[in-house]
Amino acid sequence: MDRRKFLALSSGAVVAKQAAGMALHGLDLPAVKARKSGKAPNVILMICDDLGFGDLGCYGSKLPTPNLDRMAAEGLRFTRCNAGHPICSASRAALLTGRYGARSGTTGAFGPHSKTGTSTDETLLSNLFHDRGYATKAIGKWHLGDAPEYLPTSRGFDSFYGVPYSVDMYPMPLMRDMTILEPEANRELLTPEYTKEAIEYIDEHKDEKPFFLYLAFSYPHDPPKASDKFKGKSGLGDQGDSIAEIDWSVGEVLKAVEKKGITEDTLMLFTSDHGPWYQGSPGALRGRKASTFEGGFRVPLIAKWPGMVEAGRVVDVPCSNLDMLPSLATVCGLAKPTKPLDGVDVSRLWFERDAVVEQPARLYFEAMSDHGLDLHCIRKGDWKLRVAQGTKGEIYLNDRTTASRDNAWLATPELYNLGLDTEESYDVAKFHPEKVKELMEELETLIPSFPPEVVETYAKLKQNVGNVSTPAGASPRLVQSAAAHG
Repeated sequence: MDRRKFLALSSGAVVAKQAAGMALHGLDLPAVKARKSGKAPNVILMICDDLGFGDLGCYGSKLPTPNLDRMAAEGLRFTRCNAGHPICSASRAALLTGRYGARSGTTGAFGPHSKTGTSTDETLLSNLFHDRGYATKAIGKWHLGDAPEYLPTSRGFDSFYGVPYSVDMYPMPLMRDMTILEPEANRELLTPEYTKEAIEYIDEHKDEKPFFLYLAFSYPHDPPKASDKFKGKSGLGDQGDSIAEIDWSVGEVLKAVEKKGITEDTLMLFTSDHGPWYQGSPGALRGRKASTFEGGFRVPLIAKWPGMVEAGRVVDVPCSNLDMLPSLATVCGLAKPTKPLDGVDVSRLWFERDAVVEQPARLYFEAMSDHGLDLHCIRKGDWKLRVAQGTKGEIYLNDRTTASRDNAWLATPELYNLGLDTEESYDVAKFHPEKVKELMEELETLIPSFPPEVVETYAKLKQNVGNVSTPAGASPRLVQSAAAHG
């Protein structure tokens, strides 16, 4: 037996032992049930591109999303789930590795013909499912590198049908595995084509193997599009039409699972990679895509698994898409990666009311400056400390995402209690100096664990201090800039 197989089997045994231990304490984990029945659960993980926290009916939108609302009513709806990063490639890498993109060479958004991608040294969720004996399929937007060694079929997926990056990039080929089917995909047909591929995969799948289906929608990323069936029908423009078509697609996938008779054997998850761009709704949150306000990070997360998760429950505990890999590893009996994870196992939240899970500190890397390595915030539980900000103020004052690529360290950090102030409107740092100190010390402890370029960028940022006279809630001016203007 080679070392890799030995480690996989050993890790699987540890997971089984841990799951059994938790079951003895009153938590009936699906991993335990699955092993008793001899069947591991299928997993369908759906992720949108730029879908905002407030874009779905079940999250307060006026846009009709009946299928996703039904999915939430029949499962769990999370109200405090964040992305790992506020920009495309980095956030997807974080979800699929359980590690910040800053650790995997994925700090922004890869363009066409990129020379790099998410490091091939990283273990993806798809690798873990594949090693566990799952059939694996990726459909839709990839965006972790378009060179052969970075594409899905080199990263644990048996097959791939979709596009290598975002819809605002050209050319955008439609691919099957590593073969280009169309040199320029028809952007209006992407959602129905992905849906057709997903339904066929579910229908044709052989029951002897469980499957992991990763369905990554290309919309509502700007410029949003929909097929003729949905064009102009939502009453809320192109953005609304594209979201309505995604909702239809989710409904078709739900139907396919029901028709196949595998509803009770299938865990279905729906989320977004980060907040909305120029259009779309972040709900009542401040900020949008690329910003380090909650509107750039907080995303919908819905989980459905009849008979396993309680229908209609709302989960208010903070969590992250970084937690997806370790949580699914527990539920599905997957081996854990050898590299340390930033995400934690929060699967108890899925199956147990009033579950207590680990609440690690979360870091907020800014997406638009210094290759996405600048760090703006640290959050732990309800408390969020902002230590840096863009200097031209476009995001800070107007919540735009065409922000300056310059950042300044805040001379006086800002502290927000997200449990009371989801809009980040009230800086309470001076009232809680002990919390500021605690979070700052934890930040200083975490930074050395990152690659040298992150450590160096952080040190450089700390030297670029904003003007101490800048009032809270305003964009900090550079000291030298303030001096120049008297």
